[in-house]
Amino acid sequence: MNTSLAQFIFLLLLGALYLPVVFFAIQRREGGHETSTWLVMLYALLAMVISVTEAVWQGETEALVFQELQTYVALTLAVVLMIALQTFLKRKTWWAWAAFWGFWMFGLALIVTNALGLPDAIWTNGSLVLYRSRLGPAWAILGWLVVSITLIIALANAGRSSRQPLFRNRLNYWWLVIFFSLLGDILLFSGILLIGQPHRLLVAITLAYVVGFHHVPDLRTILRHGLTYVFTAVAIVGFYVTGFLLMQAMFGAGGNFNPLLAGAFISLLIAIIFAPLTTLVSRAINKWLRGDQYDPSLTIHQYSESISNILDMDKLASVAIGIMLEAMQIERGFLFLVDSERKTDGSKAYKIRYAQSPEERQTVAIELEENGSIASYFVREQRPLLQYDLDLLPVFRASSPRERDWFSNLRVEVYIPIFAKKQWIGLLAFGPKMSGNRYTREDLAVLSAHANQTAVALENARLVDNLMQLNNELRRARRALEKNNQELERIDQAKSDFISIASHELRTPLTVIKGYTEMMLENPKLDSGARIMIKGIHEGALRLHEVMDSMFDIAQINARSLTPHLQLVDMAYLVQEVCHEQEESILERGQFLTIDLPSLPLVKADSNLLKKLFHHLLRNAAKFSPDQGKIVITGKQIPAIINLPNGGVEFVVSDSGVGVDPTLREVIFTKFFQPGELGKHSTSKTRFKGSGAGLGLALSKGIVEAHGGRIWVESPGYDEVNFPGSQFHVILPLSKLENGEAQKMGEAVKSEAGKEGEA
Repeated sequence: MNTSLAQFIFLLLLGALYLPVVFFAIQRREGGHETSTWLVMLYALLAMVISVTEAVWQGETEALVFQELQTYVALTLAVVLMIALQTFLKRKTWWAWAAFWGFWMFGLALIVTNALGLPDAIWTNGSLVLYRSRLGPAWAILGWLVVSITLIIALANAGRSSRQPLFRNRLNYWWLVIFFSLLGDILLFSGILLIGQPHRLLVAITLAYVVGFHHVPDLRTILRHGLTYVFTAVAIVGFYVTGFLLMQAMFGAGGNFNPLLAGAFISLLIAIIFAPLTTLVSRAINKWLRGDQYDPSLTIHQYSESISNILDMDKLASVAIGIMLEAMQIERGFLFLVDSERKTDGSKAYKIRYAQSPEERQTVAIELEENGSIASYFVREQRPLLQYDLDLLPVFRASSPRERDWFSNLRVEVYIPIFAKKQWIGLLAFGPKMSGNRYTREDLAVLSAHANQTAVALENARLVDNLMQLNNELRRARRALEKNNQELERIDQAKSDFISIASHELRTPLTVIKGYTEMMLENPKLDSGARIMIKGIHEGALRLHEVMDSMFDIAQINARSLTPHLQLVDMAYLVQEVCHEQEESILERGQFLTIDLPSLPLVKADSNLLKKLFHHLLRNAAKFSPDQGKIVITGKQIPAIINLPNGGVEFVVSDSGVGVDPTLREVIFTKFFQPGELGKHSTSKTRFKGSGAGLGLALSKGIVEAHGGRIWVESPGYDEVNFPGSQFHVILPLSKLENGEAQKMGEAVKSEAGKEGEA
């Protein structure tokens, strides 16, 4: 072995140090730069192999050959660095450098094997001779020079073209890689052969670090801190030396000068001025290197005071963004509103829209899917997102091109979500700093604090903005509703006018027809055939007269001139009387009528109007119940309640008919309402589902309300197969009793009609 034992052990240890670099690269190969990571491993393995080869190299006479081998390795490693940089920059032209290396190695093979038949002395000018044996290293050095110069130019261009300070900072670490590589290779080409070429280990470590880590420390910050430390140390040493020499010159002539006390005094002065001196040097270095200088606590305080009482959305966006742009010297900024909404498939989407008014908006709104990588990050992490991370991290590769393009077109560097009550309501976006510096952790913490303060103001402004929009919509709806109401009132007035005119104008001729037909029917000499026809005319006149009476009552109700003539009425007797009048028509349908009324208090009411009320309710129950249907009338006394201070009586007319649609429970009490098809007008007053004038229930409601009562219907629904039935409820109030007056009660009534043998 031609090397000493110490050199052998050193080279083996040096080679072993490459293994952690290889293992680290294997672990970080999923970090977004997979190809670059594999090239880092290749660089480390090649450097390790050459280091181990040097350790076992034998024969001092072959040292020159080994130096040539190192030259060829230097070219190969330079090409590996170039390809790694190209893949790191996501360039598609990396294959050209692989082809370049293949071409250069092919030329080197031709030279080494002398395939071209070159003489031993290729060129000479008498004093200098170029031997064929040195042509191979010269060819390798020329290729290395081409690669190195191109590597420097490519890195410089990439730094200038990158708009991301974080990525530029990451590229700055490549300058360390190039520096270590060039320094070692230049020493190698100069004939200074370092044992083990340790610079390659530094290159491998730096390269693995910059490729493997997405976030690396800011070199400009490190430089500022280093310069601050150096200049502060120099200033302190200069102050100490100057002070000591000055004190020695002033007090050294006397015999009482004590160097120890002088040094202690100067050290005390240094301790006093150390903090101000460090601050002064730091400010000077920051100003020199264009560092950021702002007071975070003062900025947050001013921001909080400025936006706390702003409720206008446009003003809030302008003030909030303006304060931050001025305080942190940022080029541009945006405030976005985030609205969450559910889609038809149940998934949630977040719509991001510009906060200012439509004429000032600079961006088009975008909708982010709930399960998308970008929206998921904001909702899950609730912390800032850098455009640098959005561009390079693998987790965001799954986001749609539309989302990535939208964020990229904003040309900003950081996004800060705004949350209120755990709901994502807004988004702050800020562009690059005017100084070109990156956003530090302190900057992101300050921006997050601003976002938290913005949340309350933004939520209040959103509420006001939504309230204003809602008010505008309500105004429009109110104007439309008022217009419709006016039209409906006009139509309703026209109907009322028609009813009033018809009821007045037709009553007189109908009375004449009715009177003359009755006189003719009383004539015993009337022919039987003519009697039948006149009887039909009389019945039609009665039917028409009944409709006219209803229309007249409706006209009075519309004009609010229906005045009941109040007197004490035995309601059970009145209901029984109405049922007897309707009994014949009910029996024609084979229906069953049951009256079950207990002893009830006498009601002060208009008996004629109440007869019409129950007449219409009973006829309605019969018409909408099938043959063999059941009609039941029940009643009860109601104790005094808020709406009935003296109590009241309630009557329920139940039937086993088709029921009432829940959506029509109020509509059926309006004038001229006709269920089903309007063509089903009946010649019989009780035919199943036969239509009438559509005034019965409207008149019933008017009569009940004229007495201060209430009427409504209850029904499970409308069904012509199962016949769920309906129940019409009528409540009539009782009058107040005078002092000492006893409540007068009527007789109980129980009767059934329709069953065989009972009437």
